[in-house]
Amino acid sequence: MITAAIFLIFPLCLTIAALSDLFTMTIPNRASVILIGGFLIIAPFIGLSFPEIGMHLGGAAIVFSVCFALFALNIMGGGDAKLLSAAALWFGFNTSLLEFVIYVSFMGGLITVLIVSLRARVDLITAVGLRVPGSLLVAKKIPYGLAIGIGGFMAYPSSPLMEAALAHLN
Repeated sequence: MITAAIFLIFPLCLTIAALSDLFTMTIPNRASVILIGGFLIIAPFIGLSFPEIGMHLGGAAIVFSVCFALFALNIMGGGDAKLLSAAALWFGFNTSLLEFVIYVSFMGGLITVLIVSLRARVDLITAVGLRVPGSLLVAKKIPYGLAIGIGGFMAYPSSPLMEAALAHLN
């Protein structure tokens, strides 16, 4: 049951957040709350010790501090900051967190370039009749929740929780 929760909670929350951000430019708070609550419930049952849980909390706190600074400077949205911090909790303060942040940064840059390119060709897109979410063409912001979701999926196999879940299957 715990293994199934590990396989479902993180990917499902990231998918909901990414799609919501793509289509509405908002990330539901419940995705971040479920990520945090899910981790806190699962972590002791998967065998993480209190110091290991503390390292996960520490890693998330560092990510939150950086995200809060970016939010205060109006560089990052509040939903993005909350989602990235909550997702970081599942990686802990280790190399998998660094991998996660690198993937998210890379995907964020790629998505930004693609969206800016789309916005430069909005007349062509509407003339051809392609179906593109209006939020991508009109909003001045970038749906960074999409990058967090994709980066999270890329890094999740190396997270301590996923490694523990896979070990339980063997």
